[in-house]
Amino acid sequence: MASCKTMSPGGLVIAGERSGVGKTTVTLALLAALSQQSRRVQSFKVGPDYIDPMFHQRVTGRPCYNLDPILTSEAYIQQSFATHCQDADFALVEGVMGLFDGAAGDSDLASTAHIAKLLNLPVLLVVDCSRLSRSVLAIVHGYRSLDPELRLAGVVLNKVGSDRHLDLLKTALEAIDLPILGILHRQDAIVIPDRHLGLVPTAELPHLGDLLDRLAHLSQTSFHWPTLIPLLTANP
Repeated sequence: MASCKTMSPGGLVIAGERSGVGKTTVTLALLAALSQQSRRVQSFKVGPDYIDPMFHQRVTGRPCYNLDPILTSEAYIQQSFATHCQDADFALVEGVMGLFDGAAGDSDLASTAHIAKLLNLPVLLVVDCSRLSRSVLAIVHGYRSLDPELRLAGVVLNKVGSDRHLDLLKTALEAIDLPILGILHRQDAIVIPDRHLGLVPTAELPHLGDLLDRLAHLSQTSFHWPTLIPLLTANP
């Protein structure tokens, strides 16, 4: 797949090592925290998904734009991203499925990795650690080394069970020089409802505002903001 680098506004891509690892939770937590600072935050969603953008818009107060090279084109994606980031302080792209999962099994066409390379943006990888300890190293090392053209900025460890569990994960990841930019412990009180087609639409969630407030509060202590802010800055 095309890997041409192009000049573009800054921003950060949130990717998962697979579906269901917490990409949307991490994305909304970041968006909510930034939006509560009265900053202009522009979000995007890889693929044709229409429900996740509803959540993004509810948080940021701005439309969320889809980035889909199958329905549009690579040139359109680059133009759309640059245009909609012009007046934004921060830019964030939520990925789809696993980082390298796209429209074809033999390439990264239309995958999160494809979009990240197309826009020349760094990637923050979300890992579900609920059933992992030392194996987290193999997963992160594999995602980091598969495509040398992809810039992996760091990882978010999601669903960490305890301090002991976190120590095991940190010790394992010491073998590679990749920063841990977020740590989210299991949060039974923070659940984004879903069903067979994806998330439940925002209009069907009367207590969504409270959920987003909890995510914003959680994010204040869950992420390494000194590193994330420069990555998220739309027009550095």
